[in-house]
Amino acid sequence: MRHRVGGRRFGLPSDQRKALLKGLVRSLIENDKIVTTETRAKDIKPIAEQLVTRAKQNDIHARRIVRQFIDSNVAEFGVDSATRKIARNPNYVVPRLFEVIAPRYADRSGGYLRILKLGKRRGDGAPMVLLEFVEGTEVATPEVEAPSTVVPRRKGLFGRK
Repeated sequence: MRHRVGGRRFGLPSDQRKALLKGLVRSLIENDKIVTTETRAKDIKPIAEQLVTRAKQNDIHARRIVRQFIDSNVAEFGVDSATRKIARNPNYVVPRLFEVIAPRYADRSGGYLRILKLGKRRGDGAPMVLLEFVEGTEVATPEVEAPSTVVPRRKGLFGRK
């Protein structure tokens, strides 16, 4: 019997279950919304809300705690194959959580996510939901000014316009 044992098992071993939850939380932070089954959404909602609450503290300890859960094997920087220079990994979501999502909910004490039911999946009839962040106050980001002089690019074969 599983009395007083929290969480769902999803029919997976513990390491695969943890990897599934980490991947879903990472996708949620990266895209602001995901479509998944109802049971998975109910399982990752408290995890994601705890990470947002932790990210609102915005200190080094909070970053280490969040990084411990979100990306155990994703490096923050890597070598860009096109330019052969060190650049930030686009799959690294910790800065997005701390710089975009957490400031959006600075004046909110909880309830950052909502679950919207979509219906049943065609293949096996599993109830599908949309898990998304609720609307928060938008934080103005500093805009980068474009260079004033634009050099026209030549198009076509042999530089013809």
